[in-house]
Amino acid sequence: MVLPLSEAMPVAARTTAGKMGRWMAVSLVVGNMIGSGIFLLPAALAPLGWNSALGWVLTIAGGLCLAATFAWLARAMPVAGGPYAYSAAAFGPLTAFLVTWSYWISLWIGNAAIAVAGVSYLGAFVPGLAAMQGGDALAAVVMIWALTLLNLRGARSAGGFQLVTTLIKIVPLVLVLALAGMALGSGEASLPPLPGLGEAGGLQAGLVTAAATLTLWALLGLESATVPADSIADPERNVPFATLVGTAITGLLYLVTCSAIILLMPVEVVANSAAPFADFVARFWAPGPALAIAGFAAISCIGALNGWILVQAELPWAMARDGTFPRWFAATNSAGVPARALVVSSALMTVVMLLNFQSSAAEIFGFLLLIATCTSLFMYLVCMAAALVLRFNGSLASRRWLPPVAALAVLYSAWTIYGAGGEAVAWGLVLLALGLPAFYLFAALARGAADPR
Repeated sequence: MVLPLSEAMPVAARTTAGKMGRWMAVSLVVGNMIGSGIFLLPAALAPLGWNSALGWVLTIAGGLCLAATFAWLARAMPVAGGPYAYSAAAFGPLTAFLVTWSYWISLWIGNAAIAVAGVSYLGAFVPGLAAMQGGDALAAVVMIWALTLLNLRGARSAGGFQLVTTLIKIVPLVLVLALAGMALGSGEASLPPLPGLGEAGGLQAGLVTAAATLTLWALLGLESATVPADSIADPERNVPFATLVGTAITGLLYLVTCSAIILLMPVEVVANSAAPFADFVARFWAPGPALAIAGFAAISCIGALNGWILVQAELPWAMARDGTFPRWFAATNSAGVPARALVVSSALMTVVMLLNFQSSAAEIFGFLLLIATCTSLFMYLVCMAAALVLRFNGSLASRRWLPPVAALAVLYSAWTIYGAGGEAVAWGLVLLALGLPAFYLFAALARGAADPR
């Protein structure tokens, strides 16, 4: 059954007091996308040279297609739940539940990975932390609950913290841009010549595709403002604005900073670096910035974790209000925060950390990141397809250029799933399959609550 837009989600009861403003919403998108990966990504991309820059262009183009389609959907349905609301309106509650269920699981699993990365960077300031057995996991749990308490104070408190940490985390990116500009202007460094297409060591379609696959993960989170739409003032305008502007800002920063590091330094130096940003700053400014870069990276992870904790609580709350998740999750506290959903999600993150108590930070991060990223790709595909379905059944307002953009977004989403690899796709399918019995179990519980006989 396809739900009319007016019935896809109930109207929110939150007041405008305490909601995030436009630039807080932008910082939510930017802050959730800029996490720990940017500080290590140049090392992975370095062997690809100019191909990495073209890979970024391809990824950013695909990301902007996704962002434009999400903005289109958000303007028509400025309600909490974002992806759940869109897929429910187009494909009905079962499909919406399966996609959102797996996406929600990926969030609290992925958040655990972000917490581990943040603690790893903080280890530069607390050397004994990594040496203590299980120290990384325990410190990550403390970080998770500190940010959970912050989010319980309300969306505006979390949004203010997000804005501050986002401004701080872009400092090293801006510094790299400034140093690159000065190095090029003074002649201290120069860009290598653009190689020919298809020649050995030059531009090759396969290498561009490889770069685009690697860079894709850096743009996950562009949908962040669509999920807590009820917590954003004037969501019909601010959510689309934040989605498009946040994606564009992040994509541009990624493109120029990563390309500067890769193209202005020797390939072997970047490829073998454990801290490419620190090495770049040391080369073109002053030695010994590693500790400062570690601090910025830790703040970057903390800010991203704060934003994702805010987002992850909204999904079960939205589903609970729509009747496909236990109604217990629909309760909010005096600040309008879905407190039960927030606490349960953070508790699940804690369980993930404790289950990995004996593992190293690298082992935890690698495994959890694989699970966390795969389900976002399925969600993107369904939401992009939902936009086309809703447009052609007359539910979405006509925009001449948006249907072709949404079609490109569908193709891009399908390509990203193909490029993710068999293991990632398998995990995504497992999470989707686990949602099927959960959907019918929750439906039976809802019927039982309605009929106490």
